[in-house]
Amino acid sequence: MPSLPFDEMTRPDGGIRAPYLTYDAWMARTSIDTLRQKHTQADLLFKRIGITFAVYGDSQGSERLIPFDVVPRIISADEWDYVARGVCQRVMALNRFIHDVYHEQEILRAGKVPRALVENNDQFRAEMVGFEPPGGVYVHIAGVDIVRTGENEFHVLEDNLRTPSGVSYMMENRDMMMRLFPDLFDRYSVAPVNHYPQELLKTLKYVAPSPVGSPTVVLLTPGQYNSAYFEHAFLADEMGVELVQGQDLFVDDGFVYMRTVEGPQRVDVIYRRIDDDFLDPQAFRKDSMLGVPGLFEAYRKGTVTLANAIGTGISDDKAVYDYVPAMIEFYLGEKAILRNVPTYHLDDDDDRKYVLEHLDELVVKEVHGSGGYGMLVGPKASRTEIAAYKDRILANPGNFIAQPTLALSTCPTFVNEGLAPRHVDLRPYVLTGKTTNVVPGGLTRVALKEGSLVVNSSQGGGTKDTWVLER
Repeated sequence: MPSLPFDEMTRPDGGIRAPYLTYDAWMARTSIDTLRQKHTQADLLFKRIGITFAVYGDSQGSERLIPFDVVPRIISADEWDYVARGVCQRVMALNRFIHDVYHEQEILRAGKVPRALVENNDQFRAEMVGFEPPGGVYVHIAGVDIVRTGENEFHVLEDNLRTPSGVSYMMENRDMMMRLFPDLFDRYSVAPVNHYPQELLKTLKYVAPSPVGSPTVVLLTPGQYNSAYFEHAFLADEMGVELVQGQDLFVDDGFVYMRTVEGPQRVDVIYRRIDDDFLDPQAFRKDSMLGVPGLFEAYRKGTVTLANAIGTGISDDKAVYDYVPAMIEFYLGEKAILRNVPTYHLDDDDDRKYVLEHLDELVVKEVHGSGGYGMLVGPKASRTEIAAYKDRILANPGNFIAQPTLALSTCPTFVNEGLAPRHVDLRPYVLTGKTTNVVPGGLTRVALKEGSLVVNSSQGGGTKDTWVLER
């Protein structure tokens, strides 16, 4: 009989874990009806603010209210210190790796990462070979997805290094909880997260092309039909920078300018929320209507900074993920603090044979998949689904990796019947400019369906406020 997943609030003997003791005492004096009222209030407030996300291909409409749970996830100071050191170590190594593969390729020559995995990768940008981004930073903003499986047992599920999303929900969730439960915050010392936009702006200004006295930063969005448009507008407003689309920018004599009512204004840093392919129709996809003609040439000349850099996708490939612990040892001379999930590469004959024989036990993912789409959760899949997925694997084995089904930890979550355990993950947001650091918290995603391991909002998941205790 499989063991029960790790419950972050309650020990197997029924005792309450230390971070939740105050919350448990508060709950003993609070009715479920009160939580139900708070849940309704939260929905109304989010609807009024307009916090939605788009679901492509959804027959019920493209915009949904973000699912929000009124029970916080609480992490002790020591637990957070461990996670924070682990994600920062990881992002530092990944930045070194990206620089290396576009320059000396020492890690490939040393045989620590297979050369074919890099050079045959769709996300490898030959145009970036030999290019030095301002400050030497490729990944300015990273979202590292982490799951917990036990006491002091954390695993990294994947690295999001191109255009990681969700940080606005982290901040709005905190604002909502402070509004709904001020008495709870009086009982806890919770580390703040509302300084994230200022930290992000500081990071972006640090990597501006030199010399720039007071750099102009903009946030480049694909527009209002993008699934994360709310976040783009939110972050631009919080940082006090302009939210722009491709047609708002132009390149002249190797410099990027923004159209304003007072005339052209030079732009120094672009926090882009557009994928590489769509950034510049002259350099990448000719049919892109989202980008800025000539932008890549200006970038190559060093007159503008793009965050994140072009070509970072090579490191959030789910096949490259397996080699991050080796990168940490190679570049930093350290052992990885956070463990990877064991990974099978389906272009390997032995791995593929094992996976095909055990599809009902494993999670299989597309190498470049995201948002919970295109994956198979073997233990939850039907025979028909498994058979169909097997055909997909055989058609293109190199497009997939497989991992064991982890027993994700659970947190108490408000459901119709009251409080019940639901599986969660965590996405901390790591910023790299002069230094690499992480805001204490992150986005906790929760699988609202009983027994589900899929936490993505597009797949029926929700979010929680993440409380990191200061003491």
